[in-house]
Amino acid sequence: MTPPHPSADKSVALVTLGCTRNEVDSEELAGRLLAEGWRLVDDASEADVAVVNTCGFVEQAKKDSIDALLEASDLKGEGSRTQKVVAVGCLAERYGKELADQLPEADAVLGFDSYRDMSAHLQTILAGGHVESHTPGDRRTLLPLTPVERQQGSASVALPGHGDARPDLGDVPTPASGPRVIRARLDGRPWAPLKIASGCDRRCSFCAIPMFRGAFLSRRPADIVAEGRWLAEQGVKELFLVSENSTSYGKDLGDLALLEKLLPELTAIEGIERVRVSYLQPAEIRPGLLRAMADTPGVVPYYDISFQHASEPLLRSMRRFGSREAFLELLGRVRADAPEAGIRCNVIVGFPGETEADLDELEAFLTEARLDVVGVFGYSDEDGTEAEGYAGKLGPEVVAERLDRFTRLVEELNAQRAEERVGERVLVLVEEIDDEEGTVVGRADFQGPDVDGVTIVHVPEGAPAPQVGDLVPAVVVGTEGIDLVAEPR
Repeated sequence: MTPPHPSADKSVALVTLGCTRNEVDSEELAGRLLAEGWRLVDDASEADVAVVNTCGFVEQAKKDSIDALLEASDLKGEGSRTQKVVAVGCLAERYGKELADQLPEADAVLGFDSYRDMSAHLQTILAGGHVESHTPGDRRTLLPLTPVERQQGSASVALPGHGDARPDLGDVPTPASGPRVIRARLDGRPWAPLKIASGCDRRCSFCAIPMFRGAFLSRRPADIVAEGRWLAEQGVKELFLVSENSTSYGKDLGDLALLEKLLPELTAIEGIERVRVSYLQPAEIRPGLLRAMADTPGVVPYYDISFQHASEPLLRSMRRFGSREAFLELLGRVRADAPEAGIRCNVIVGFPGETEADLDELEAFLTEARLDVVGVFGYSDEDGTEAEGYAGKLGPEVVAERLDRFTRLVEELNAQRAEERVGERVLVLVEEIDDEEGTVVGRADFQGPDVDGVTIVHVPEGAPAPQVGDLVPAVVVGTEGIDLVAEPR
């Protein structure tokens, strides 16, 4: 029996953990539920059902996701509006029934294949019915091995964040021209992530993401541009292009240079002031892409490059390519095209077999590289990965010591890099305003959202107050760690 259409008083809250790709997925779910009669609320305690979009990336992210599910479950009870809690997202996709068995507080654990029918599932669960928990599998097997054959077979595969629509979906937002957009904004920020692809074909020995996100698949440019236009209509000024690997974009569409061609289309959208590219794999970065990023007006000089380490032998063990010399040469090419570039990366310490010589190589690279932001992660085994079976595992106390050592190193190096920017002219996208203090908080072109630091603009007394979403020209006059302090000019 088909569950009834939800009445207007049936409410749902989407709680999102993890990366910006998950944020896109949550907004697609929100668009689907809104189109089918649900009322969206911000606070899980005010919703009939809380849908927790989990992260399954590393051990700490898993713990945070479980904590969020337990916290939402604690809202259930006599006198509370919250009746049900549903787990979705990467942790649910990765562990499915196992998670359901270990976490009975969740009323359902649903994988990506459930997203198109989420409204019906939630109705069933609220009515006291049962929805079978997801059975995990390797999503890389769902699409053809050859990338150019994937687009044809993708219609039957769930691709969260791609806006793949069913013909019977109701009143989803429709742009003036082009495909329908299945998305609803869950915040009022002047920037928004925009998914350009899903999945990954790389086989890094430490990473489980391809298993639960699947093989690499590009979104078609028309769909991306349509969603970009729709986001601009919602007041978005900055598009943040996200994927598991942006440098692979277009390979399954027969054109590896497609991202370079897409960037001018996105920057030409009325209302869009800047476009930011993320998740670049160093082994796949092409000169043409670097030129396009540097030469296309509106594309910010921001380079999010996944180095992971700098020791060549250890990188080979990670099933990756590169070395300290190769990475420094790449950074030289980036800065030759964009001297003001902001560059960030993540690195892993404590990988099996990592020696002091490997750490010396990593330290030398980080010291020479002058990176704006470095995220440091301590290695942990991930289920089903090649590295899980490696010999040479380091003890937890050794990994923790190396994590602390390199965290302190990069804090110092990143603060030094911020100080180098004193005197630079910047254009700050305003995201928050403290009216009492007269302080404006935003991001310069080279600062990515959420994790890359901010620029604090001190507006002189009596000067016109900017609004959220404004772009304020300023000069950097000081620093607070990796954050910049600027004055309007």
